[in-house]
Amino acid sequence: MRVAVGSDHRGFQTMSSLVQHLRADGHEVDLIADCGGSSCDYPDVAYQVARAVAEGQAERGILMCGTGIGMCIAANKVKGVLAALAQDELSAQLSRTHNNANVLCLSADLTGTMLAKRIVDTFMKTNFEGGRHERRIRKILEIEEGHAPSK
Repeated sequence: MRVAVGSDHRGFQTMSSLVQHLRADGHEVDLIADCGGSSCDYPDVAYQVARAVAEGQAERGILMCGTGIGMCIAANKVKGVLAALAQDELSAQLSRTHNNANVLCLSADLTGTMLAKRIVDTFMKTNFEGGRHERRIRKILEIEEGHAPSK
């Protein structure tokens, strides 16, 4: 699977390990935004990765900053992106099965490298369930278009 990744300076070390891990797993990884450990602004990174996913250059995206919250907020501003912050394997799984998330956001400060790898593996291997969740995703997309969700 093709995946776009990026991190700010706080996530640089862990993201470097994740890139190697993803490639070893057979994924095609595009390191879209990389500060190289230097200070940078997470909205810039989130926008680049989210845009790559929204435009179909990547099937999924992975972002990492100190808490993951800022990346998630910024990525969700890009039309077509459903970004989710996951701090464990269950939240990563449910972000895919129930919410069809296409961008995973991680916390560098709260997630060690081994846990981050397990979260990423879960996110990458889990499919969207569809069914009743499709109706809910459609409502989210209606909100994205500036409309109230239909009943």
